[in-house]
Amino acid sequence: MNEELAKIAIIGCGRVSGHHCRSVMETAGAELIAVCDLEIAKAHAYEEQFGAKAFTDYRKMLVAHPEINTVAIVTPSGMHFEHGLEIIEKFRKNLIVEKPTFMRPSQMEQAYATASKYGLNLFPVFQNRHNLAVRRVKQGLDSGELGRVRIVSVRVRWCRPQRYYDLAPWRGTFAMDGGCLTNQGVHHIDLMRHFGGEVARVCASMSTLGADIEVEDAAVGSVSFNSGALGSVEVTTAARPIDYEASLSLVCENGLAQIGGIAVNELQIYTPDPSACTPNSEDFSGNVYGHGHGQLYQEIVDFYREGRPFSVSREDALSTIRLLNAFYVADERGGWTQVAAAGDSGRLGRPDETLANLYRTPT
Repeated sequence: MNEELAKIAIIGCGRVSGHHCRSVMETAGAELIAVCDLEIAKAHAYEEQFGAKAFTDYRKMLVAHPEINTVAIVTPSGMHFEHGLEIIEKFRKNLIVEKPTFMRPSQMEQAYATASKYGLNLFPVFQNRHNLAVRRVKQGLDSGELGRVRIVSVRVRWCRPQRYYDLAPWRGTFAMDGGCLTNQGVHHIDLMRHFGGEVARVCASMSTLGADIEVEDAAVGSVSFNSGALGSVEVTTAARPIDYEASLSLVCENGLAQIGGIAVNELQIYTPDPSACTPNSEDFSGNVYGHGHGQLYQEIVDFYREGRPFSVSREDALSTIRLLNAFYVADERGGWTQVAAAGDSGRLGRPDETLANLYRTPT
């Protein structure tokens, strides 16, 4: 693309958007042009903090600033597809899309196909892949130091009380949010694939135990990888009274690797080389998002300036969203489900025009 700068606009000014703003400001070769939110006070807060122009209408923003080449979609999850597709088709901008990228595999396929049609690019956000602990374990797998994976286990034990879901109408809904597996667990599902390879089939059971919401706040699942390895998933936001852990462990033929901490930020066990644990652990206290967004924006700058491939490919991102949906399909069907044939969940991302209208910018 050979752009001199990644010229960024951010749509949606919630908490994680501030982390995007800081990451852009700290990345040489990236420039924060504008921020947008339906609530102007939220946009003004980031305008004052970061110097970006504030808007309530992203269409007016993109007309006023044609130099913007990349738009970060940080709106409610169920709006990612609608917002992203319009920005690609009408404004011809590249997209950065926060987790869970899109709610359904069919949406992911359509978005990538449309971007390809116009020669544009999608950059899914899976920032935990950049954690030092994650990178060290991936190095151990790629080099053969750990050997073949035998069992992968995911554990997310977080606390999201009723007041969390009451913060906004989109929270706790299948149309706009998804439950603990989609909102909180998607990064860990992605890392399960990142480490263990593609998954053949899954079985899952979900329940709502700690809040008055329609989505699950507790999910457990079993996984069978294409390689023959096995996996287990335990994700909940019904832990009380605080967040406890977000961890992942791998039993491999040459040893055990375990990543823990609040957001897979600590290499706790690495038996092939125990001395690797301390230098590959990070302190995420006060910053559960970690440092990976900065690495993401650096990757985008390198992509524009040097043509380096972005680390998350179309098939990579699509496989994670397929796997995510397969867990819901397995719960809906009450049995083992082939990931490749699962398709879209009947619940996740289902249309809700009344709810969507709360987050649409009037034309």
